[in-house]
Amino acid sequence: MDIYSIEDKYIQAKTLRENGYSYYKINKLVEKNVLRKINNFTYENLLYKGEENDFHNALAYIPKGVICLLTAARYYNLTNYMPLEIDVAIGRKDKVSTLPEWPPVKIHYFTDTRYNTGVVTEEENGLEFRIYDIEKTVVDCIYYRNKVGIEETSEILKNYLRRKNRDLNKMHRFAKDLKCETTLRIYLEAIGGWMY
Repeated sequence: MDIYSIEDKYIQAKTLRENGYSYYKINKLVEKNVLRKINNFTYENLLYKGEENDFHNALAYIPKGVICLLTAARYYNLTNYMPLEIDVAIGRKDKVSTLPEWPPVKIHYFTDTRYNTGVVTEEENGLEFRIYDIEKTVVDCIYYRNKVGIEETSEILKNYLRRKNRDLNKMHRFAKDLKCETTLRIYLEAIGGWMY
């Protein structure tokens, strides 16, 4: 692997070492402004000239992170609200050493069950990022309605219910598994007696 031909914006330290780059060589590339150390796991390729993606950039700093809550709802066009920060979920026991200067990131600590449920990988402009699927996003927003905002939560649920490809059974399953079934039912009844 020739460092000057890499087309990725972020490179894992493990990948560099597996391709013959010692810590000494890596540090020399940092000194030459070819790489910038983000954390113990990831380096930024300062020669990168490709597409940019805020989610991809944020998750480079948070390797175990998953896009969640209002940011995910915005991604799925469930809300017109534009979050000021990118909402990222990590496990309760996980730690983040460094956050990017841009984009601003808000960390949410999820229990193991909530963190591991409903994760999918999406791609934009060839850049991948992890995000909760649409039904899990709706359930999380209802569960964290006081953080998300009551009006925003209602808007998210209403917009989800208008979708032709909605999966109410899946949403119900997530709500049951994540101890949000009663709250979901109250919301559904309040906005028009939806049954699932």
